[in-house]
Amino acid sequence: MELLARARELEAQGRSVVHMEVGEPDFTTPEPIIQAGLRALEDGRTHYTPAMGLPELRQAISNQYHLRYGLEIAPERIAVTPGASGALQLLMSVLINPGDGVLLADPGYPCNRNFVHLVGGIPQTVDVGADSRFQLNADLIEKSWKNNTRAVMVATPSNPTGTMLSKEELRDIVQVVQGHDGYLIVDEIYQGLIYESEDHTALETDDNLYVINSFSKYYGMTGWRLGWLVAPLDTTDAIDRLAQNIFLAAPTPAQYAALEAFSDETTTILEQRRDLFQQRRDYLLPALEELGFRFSVRPQGAFYLYGDCSRHSCDSASFAQNLLDQMGVAVTPGMDFGENAPETHIRFAYTTDLERLKEGVDRIRRFLKRT
Repeated sequence: MELLARARELEAQGRSVVHMEVGEPDFTTPEPIIQAGLRALEDGRTHYTPAMGLPELRQAISNQYHLRYGLEIAPERIAVTPGASGALQLLMSVLINPGDGVLLADPGYPCNRNFVHLVGGIPQTVDVGADSRFQLNADLIEKSWKNNTRAVMVATPSNPTGTMLSKEELRDIVQVVQGHDGYLIVDEIYQGLIYESEDHTALETDDNLYVINSFSKYYGMTGWRLGWLVAPLDTTDAIDRLAQNIFLAAPTPAQYAALEAFSDETTTILEQRRDLFQQRRDYLLPALEELGFRFSVRPQGAFYLYGDCSRHSCDSASFAQNLLDQMGVAVTPGMDFGENAPETHIRFAYTTDLERLKEGVDRIRRFLKRT
């Protein structure tokens, strides 16, 4: 966020900045969703909804699980939340008591650790690398489980590496976690942004787990602040009561807008955008490899590349700062994602169009020649 603020400052001064640090799609929200939001405002849909969300939207999400995965997920198990962050806050508050441990991959999304801290829990980070495609697996979880471990959180596709867990790997993880009488939380907020791999959900492997999703990434609704949570029925009452007390309900116009997110017209737009993200990945990965960055895994989803920059620098934070100040290219240093070799890793986000990515690569090339 500091780098983003610096990038905005440079832009305000008239500098050109290629943004490869921002973890949100560059596309605006699809027009059918925007129009549904405008209709909601014009129709006076500005009052509170139930804390668990608009019933029609919970049903629409349930229908989507049936359409895409053949699953029968009761809408009563679905909570609509203010972004996936709202879902995480609810889950941590329901499941984790002070002193409880939560196993997390390192590198991983930094806010997950902070949500554990928020409720007095203890993030128990596990170093992951190329041998496990930067994912926790059943063996790592078994070896890392401690007496106070209460839950495991995995992400598929993941941030910052874009790798996925297969259904077989998820089944093995479920077995280990349930063997310890723990909870499994699966972050699927990049679901839909998947390339050359089978689109699946952890809910296909087991019913007794917690899945977080979002309208932000695939659906392009970051600023609308809308996500959802699927939970076992025996915890939905506690989730409902907490939601009433923490944020009352997700934004009403956003919920009505999201009803259009699953329409055929919107899906056509979103799939075209997914194809563009894949084109960007397929350009950027080899282009950066030619410049000496190393990528030990090929991302299967999301819109990130997590690369080893040690050929050029063993201080990724300074590298990123100098690259921004000197060449106007913004990237994210590994320090954002944990303590597992952060000084030699950088995340590149392909959340800008192909021509700007090419410009960014050219600027990085010229920067490396200088240094």
